[in-house]
Amino acid sequence: MQSEELKQFVVDKIEDLKARDLVVLDVSKHSNITDYMVICSGTSKTHVRAIAENLLSKAREANITILGSEGRDTSEWVLVDLGEVILHVMQEQTRDFYQLEKLWQEPA
Repeated sequence: MQSEELKQFVVDKIEDLKARDLVVLDVSKHSNITDYMVICSGTSKTHVRAIAENLLSKAREANITILGSEGRDTSEWVLVDLGEVILHVMQEQTRDFYQLEKLWQEPA
């Protein structure tokens, strides 16, 4: 699966569970680890975990290689690494604190 297709797969699966404030960042020019970062919020620990678990489940069904996932035990911030696409699912206060979008945005 091409990185563009994988990005759309991730977006579709997290939208299925009503992820909030979805942002897709093309970081291919700044990172040799991944092409896209997808950042979204969940309304609670349960919602954050459910969004990540849904993506993991659907990726397994589609035979997509999962390189790793972190944070499901606390569900403040769950990261799912699919190689060319990395998903960050966060609770609102965690997302406000770390402000990943500002770290990866293009300079003005």
